[in-house]
Amino acid sequence: MSSASHRRITYAQHFLKDSCLVTSLLARCDINSNDVVYEIGPGKGIITEQLALRCKQVVAIEIDPCLTTMLRQRFASTPDVIIREGDFLEYHLPRKPYKVFANIPFNITAAIVTKLTLEENPPEDAYLVMQKEAAERFLGKPHESLYSVLLKPWFEVELLHRFRRKDFTPPPHVDVVMLRLRKRGPPLVNRADRQCFRDFVVHSFTAWQPTLGHILKDIFTRPQLKHIRRELEIDLDATPTSLTFEQWLNLFECFKKVGNREAMDKIMGSEKRLRQRQSNFNPRREKV
Repeated sequence: MSSASHRRITYAQHFLKDSCLVTSLLARCDINSNDVVYEIGPGKGIITEQLALRCKQVVAIEIDPCLTTMLRQRFASTPDVIIREGDFLEYHLPRKPYKVFANIPFNITAAIVTKLTLEENPPEDAYLVMQKEAAERFLGKPHESLYSVLLKPWFEVELLHRFRRKDFTPPPHVDVVMLRLRKRGPPLVNRADRQCFRDFVVHSFTAWQPTLGHILKDIFTRPQLKHIRRELEIDLDATPTSLTFEQWLNLFECFKKVGNREAMDKIMGSEKRLRQRQSNFNPRREKV
């Protein structure tokens, strides 16, 4: 089996076939001649070629050494295209503004989105081709998920395009879409509250309790829960996925106002513990 074939199987990657389709997608994106754009998993360079016509510089990160060699030969006379060999999940992204446009490996989608969105300097804009099911988790469709609630304070999430399966080689057995993640300015959660918010949400989604009332009783008093039910109009008999994103923001604001030291200690480190469990299970697959 060739290295490229092994890579496709290992990373569940399906490559776009039609450069005209790539051109039409880029025409709908906010990418211009002043932008530095990072591409993840360029394959044979069909997207890379079109990006080079539109932006200031393309940095394409390819894990497969054979494809890296081919790409460097193909773009040897195009100085604005830089080919890097390596694992994107271990790649150090720049401190200067940049954007991302990529057809990513499906089975490390969450890990890629997590890396991009938790960077000290995240992309201004990211356009990612991914499995429809994964995109819906980030969108919070049909219900908010842990992924969507952790993402939305800092990024606007939009479904930009629905592909046909025959647009790819090999054709995937799942529906595929392009998702846009646009960095908010300013964010909906203050920088100083970022980790507290994330720990609060992770604690609430992973507490393994049947209802919000059971989950929250350890960090809110009974009078506070009555206030939450009455004033915030939150159904404590529901599950975390039943809340809207706006309700999560309101619930966190309430927690900031009334949460005592004991309550803070209970949620603190929730995200770190979840990541550790996920890493122990499989270090390269789905991560929050």
